[in-house]
Amino acid sequence: MVATAPPYVITWQKLPDDFQLPDDPVDNIAQPALAAALTESLRLANRLPATALTCTNYGICATVNDKMVVKAPDWVYIPHITVNREEVIRSYTPQLQGDFPTVVLEFLSDTEGTEYSIKSTYPPGKFFYYEQILTVPNYGIFNLKTGVLELYRQENHTPPYQLQTPNAQGQFWIPELELFLGPWEGERENLQGYWLRWWDGAGNLLLWDTERVALEQERAEQERQRAEQERQRAQQQQERAERLAAQLRSLGIEPEA
Repeated sequence: MVATAPPYVITWQKLPDDFQLPDDPVDNIAQPALAAALTESLRLANRLPATALTCTNYGICATVNDKMVVKAPDWVYIPHITVNREEVIRSYTPQLQGDFPTVVLEFLSDTEGTEYSIKSTYPPGKFFYYEQILTVPNYGIFNLKTGVLELYRQENHTPPYQLQTPNAQGQFWIPELELFLGPWEGERENLQGYWLRWWDGAGNLLLWDTERVALEQERAEQERQRAEQERQRAQQQQERAERLAAQLRSLGIEPEA
């Protein structure tokens, strides 16, 4: 898919305080949980620098031909912001307040074609905006119902996007994060379905908090069982030694001798 556009001028300005942001509801209850899970596993794995910013349904701004454009991705990763976080509570403007987003993810909505829109006239479509205006290196479209992730990529912030091919595990390498991103089926927060997960270069899954707790509990239980086995072994050895001593005494031999 290649987006084409007439000439346009892009500038980077802060969102006006009186700008009315859209207040669209999310499509389903799983979307906020999915976005939170993506950030949580990065943070727990120490893969989220202090100056990085991850958000969901959060305005990313640009001014195109003197008209303010705001898109709110379902999840976005910005590697470095150069202002205080208090200044980006409501929205974020690349160049003016920090780096361009590295990863933008949209969860497929019920509105036909929204995530694929290459409409270049105002207001531009999402695909066009991420590809041509923000030049986001990695744009993913995830279908929560089927678990299919499409990843579009451009090198060095240079359009057009190219649809990527996943590895044998259905994962995509994100070089800027040095991580794989891919679908995973399971349960979180009592929600059963498809999720997006991170894996490191060795194929190790970046765990959620509940998984880390469960893993620690499993390790603690294994350690308890090991200690119990050691105690039982020591007790058995003691009992054998006592039986042997009794047998020697019955023969008139003192064990100490």
